[in-house]
Amino acid sequence: MSRFEPNLRIPGPTALPPSVREAGGRQMVNHRGDEFRAMLRRVEAGMKPYFGTEHEVILLTCAGTGALEAAVVNVLSPGDPVLSVSMGAFGDRFAKVAEVYGAAVTRLEVEWGEAAVASDVRVAAAAIPGLRAVLLTHNETSTGVTNRIGELAAAIREVAPDALLLVDAISALGAVPFAMDEWGLDLVVTGSQKAWMAAPGMAMAAVGPRAWAAAESARMPRFYLDLKRHRDSAVNGETPWTPAVAVLYQIDEGLRLMQAEGDGVFARHEACANMVRAGLRALGFALLAGDSVASRTVTAARVPEGLDWKSFNAEVKARGLVLAGGQGKLKGKIFRVGHLGSVTTDDVLAAIGVLEEVAILQGLEVQPGVAVTAAQRALVATRTRQAVPA
Repeated sequence: MSRFEPNLRIPGPTALPPSVREAGGRQMVNHRGDEFRAMLRRVEAGMKPYFGTEHEVILLTCAGTGALEAAVVNVLSPGDPVLSVSMGAFGDRFAKVAEVYGAAVTRLEVEWGEAAVASDVRVAAAAIPGLRAVLLTHNETSTGVTNRIGELAAAIREVAPDALLLVDAISALGAVPFAMDEWGLDLVVTGSQKAWMAAPGMAMAAVGPRAWAAAESARMPRFYLDLKRHRDSAVNGETPWTPAVAVLYQIDEGLRLMQAEGDGVFARHEACANMVRAGLRALGFALLAGDSVASRTVTAARVPEGLDWKSFNAEVKARGLVLAGGQGKLKGKIFRVGHLGSVTTDDVLAAIGVLEEVAILQGLEVQPGVAVTAAQRALVATRTRQAVPA
């Protein structure tokens, strides 16, 4: 990263590697031509291992919220009973989309900063007659919490085996292992601006056979986001509508980088997450999520009483570090540090160094070097664990 560029530590859009930026600047090609067909098929195939699926991956030109809408409208009909398991702002958004289109949504509200408990989800699912679908969030960006999707899916299957499992995996897929087919998920979505190291503008949806079957009878209105139209066009290596070609160039290059890194992608994200958590704790910041449910892509920390957050954040920005504030009912109460996509351990050390410097200038009781040292120790400890065979 150039010293003239900010250290962008928000949970998306994420920083772009040099080769990805260069790819986005390429000349346009015919989106009905052979070069585009080859790229589209290459990206579709390259995505599958990260989803953990053998099913189709559909590329949509829209933001992640568009993919959430596509997940809902393609498999549901107005009045369908739906359970929404929400633990933050984006889980709430998923539920709102379903409500807008007329689904009968029952909300299971999880305390922000905590993960959903499988037994609670099982009870909630069992209490809804004719349950048609369950909306789940894999990684809640607003709180820095990751759900154990496999456990939740298994619990739901025990009491509602016919319910469709629709998963928002936008902010962690590609950064952590995921197993769509093994967990029996029906439709999973993600977005280009997160772990995929590309600009915003495209979303990807993996669609299983039960979801395709449901689409045949679903009566919610859809046109631009009609997954069947996309599936039919993909057979010929095309999209039904004009795609975001430059973003697809970037996704293609980002996938190439990820494939070259192999499992190191997951190890790097784990290391960066552990470093951020250790560094923030050393500065005296209380973390919103407990270690057992902590996200590997974004960490949320509480703003302590007595700290002028606006002044603190202004000093941080002046030093080239860009953080994210809280959302919804946590606005002004937390800040968030993103560590996903094109993030290195050096980026994290630099961020912790800035936070440490500003904390001292703002009068917090911090010993110089303590946070950076804690982050470095966390890195060494993580790398040591990762080197030990399972």
